[in-house]
Amino acid sequence: MKNVNSEFNNLNRIVKMISEQFGSKCEVILHDLTKDYNHTIISIENGHITNREVGGSGSNLGLQVLSGKKKDGDEFSYITQTKDGKLLRSSTVFLRDEKDKVIGALCVNYDISDLMMAKNIIDDAMMFNNVKSKDEPEFFANNVGEIIDHLIQQCQNYIGKPGSLMTKEEKIRALKFFDDRGAFLITKSGDQIREYLGISKYTLYNYLDIARKVDDEEH
Repeated sequence: MKNVNSEFNNLNRIVKMISEQFGSKCEVILHDLTKDYNHTIISIENGHITNREVGGSGSNLGLQVLSGKKKDGDEFSYITQTKDGKLLRSSTVFLRDEKDKVIGALCVNYDISDLMMAKNIIDDAMMFNNVKSKDEPEFFANNVGEIIDHLIQQCQNYIGKPGSLMTKEEKIRALKFFDDRGAFLITKSGDQIREYLGISKYTLYNYLDIARKVDDEEH
């Protein structure tokens, strides 16, 4: 596959087939990850599940794969939760070009909230013992700003204090946290992260360089 757009008609038919097969509880999304990350969604069915539409952004999972920090990006049958509390069983396949570069993603999010009301139905319909729960849940955003806000909150939980109270070493750890999750692939994300940590642009690049050197030494 050269690019997602060249195969859009075929991929869009697959999106529609999956959604028709599983009904209105099943959201199916096609991302073109060569686009600006704020506008990667090029096809979506049953977008009411995560309140997204064509022209919307990708998730934090896609950022990790694009950053190269997550080598095996495909994920199957993992549990996620939307901002309004829907419980989803999700699967994501990343599409690659002829050089094995990630260029897109096909995602399925099935709303299992109603099934959770009855344990017997869950055990039978979901095969719950075989479903994987992700250590870091996927976050469904309406724009990339929400992804950065989400990552900032995660980082604060990870370090255990707000950016303004972090030591130099903790800020370097925080920048590694953001870098590992692909945050700096988002245009102008550095400004938002810099303001959160209370550091200058020069310090941001300096600390980030230190964080990446430590990462290289560990590997």
